[in-house]
Amino acid sequence: MSTVAKSQSADGRSAATRSGRAAGPQIEDVQGRADARRLAINKVGICDIRHPVSIAQRVGGHQSTVATFGMYVNLPHHFKGTHMSRFVQILNAHEHQITVDSFKCMLGEMTERLEADNGHIEMSFPYFIDKFAPVTGEKGVMDYEVTFLGDQRGDKIDLYVEVAVPVTTLCPCSKDISDYGAHNQRSLVTLRVRAEKFFWLEELIDIAESEASSELYGILKRVDEKAVTERAYENPKFVEDVVRDIATRLNADERFRHYRVASENFESIHNHSAYALIEHDKDAPAE
Repeated sequence: MSTVAKSQSADGRSAATRSGRAAGPQIEDVQGRADARRLAINKVGICDIRHPVSIAQRVGGHQSTVATFGMYVNLPHHFKGTHMSRFVQILNAHEHQITVDSFKCMLGEMTERLEADNGHIEMSFPYFIDKFAPVTGEKGVMDYEVTFLGDQRGDKIDLYVEVAVPVTTLCPCSKDISDYGAHNQRSLVTLRVRAEKFFWLEELIDIAESEASSELYGILKRVDEKAVTERAYENPKFVEDVVRDIATRLNADERFRHYRVASENFESIHNHSAYALIEHDKDAPAE
């Protein structure tokens, strides 16, 4: 009688099966086979996978939210495929608080376990902030889309933080040429930065909102709406003004070594959007 037969229970299952271990010979690692086409792949991995995360807040404590991840590595030409399950294992191992340091750690672990030279991780999530109306102090909630982007090439790791901030802009030209009124619109300011020192997500949001014609609120009563409307009217800005004023703030802050600031106005009287972008790397060689 074989060893397997001796270990069977009354229900006919082997001890190996009952313990969760697969019986039989070792299963071949098909991904590890050689590939003869000699075509390297720039990015291979998993995308659009959601996972719970915890983010530190400036007001104290942590905010639980759900992030959508994309995790990729390069694949040398001689490998047939990568090991997709390892990406998920790495993600599961970092299910608690996500910080800049833990994000870098996850990136390094990914490239090491997948035996890759280069790696890329994207993590996008909604971030919620309590905001109070300017006159009544009525409490509302604003949500902002935040993205962490990590790139590793060899031993070099770059981490970028991006936040999309909805604001209001009022057209200076419309105000100047009109006998009364001026057209305004909701705009979306997107800031992406690479920093050498710690900063709060809320700091980027503050910069974007303060350099618009007016910030947005989750709830406004009539007196609040009057205050917000008048503030925008007194602070007209072209899309070019918005990105230049934000870039000026970022240039003055030595924590931010690289930035990209973009603003899109969803025009209220035109059948198009207005758009402007400034990108600057403070550490790049001077031209």
